[in-house]
Amino acid sequence: MDVAELRQRLTHEPQALPLPESLLQSHLSPDYALVDAALAWQQAEDNHHLISFDDPDYPPLLKQINDPPPLLFLKGNRDALLFPGLAIVGSRRATPGGLKVAYQLATELAINGVGIISGMALGIDGSAHKAAIDIDKPSIAVLGTGVDVIYPKRHRHIYNSIQKDGCVVSEFWPSVKPYSGNFPKRNRIISGLTIGTLVVEATLKSGSLITARLANEQGREVFAVPGSVLSEQSEGCHQLLRDGAKLVESVSDILEEVTALSYFHLEELKARHHIGGENASDLPFSSLLASVGYEATTIDDVVEHSGKTIELVLEQLLELELQGWISAVPGGYIRLKRS
Repeated sequence: MDVAELRQRLTHEPQALPLPESLLQSHLSPDYALVDAALAWQQAEDNHHLISFDDPDYPPLLKQINDPPPLLFLKGNRDALLFPGLAIVGSRRATPGGLKVAYQLATELAINGVGIISGMALGIDGSAHKAAIDIDKPSIAVLGTGVDVIYPKRHRHIYNSIQKDGCVVSEFWPSVKPYSGNFPKRNRIISGLTIGTLVVEATLKSGSLITARLANEQGREVFAVPGSVLSEQSEGCHQLLRDGAKLVESVSDILEEVTALSYFHLEELKARHHIGGENASDLPFSSLLASVGYEATTIDDVVEHSGKTIELVLEQLLELELQGWISAVPGGYIRLKRS
């Protein structure tokens, strides 16, 4: 859509725009200077992207929340939005043990094909992002500032490095500075992008509990890592566990809970024209390949989902592995390429 067409629709046909119903019902007063600024920002660099509500790359899980942002500013690799993701959040004043747990769980999740999503804050957020960056796996940082504003400044390295395989995302215009009211608002995007939210360390007043509450309201899984009963940093996690969050001791505690939602996410993406350039009929064993997810998928799950005999499944899995479509991992197989 060019500038002239966008202006025409904003002025005369707002109902024809791909905007959430709640926004369409409100009084739209277009600021054309901002429209021009957004389009100019998009064209300034190859890794600048505007993801509108009707864009094929708009995350399907985010569309399901009550108030999805009508526009996302993105810097980096927009393909990172295609991966099923898990939010990892927690205290800004994390303990050394909490940082280690967040790093380890994020690493194992990323290896299993799960994108790491967080808010690039100090502490647990930064540790989770760094884990994915260190092994060249996708991570998404959802900012409470404009997408061009690095906050906190000490995370400049994470901000720059994450854009290689992942991206930074914001609903705010690129020049928007840190404002306290924006950070709780961005938390709905962190939880909305994901198949679940993991809280590693949090006090009872932590903003991470807001993210966990939003995830629960959005129908997503909530996980929490327990800690010492003597630690203030674990009080928030213990509260979540009392309220029904899943206790996490290892990555398997997470993977066994999110498989179904991961499949929904992937099926939604498969239905979109932008995934891959090959026709499904040209794919090797396409029905079997569709049974292998981007997280560890057991043989039993592949057999059940594909409806094939185990002998045929094993034979075709070997062929898919030799062709580079899948890889054997502890506990089963993971998908390596999108179809």
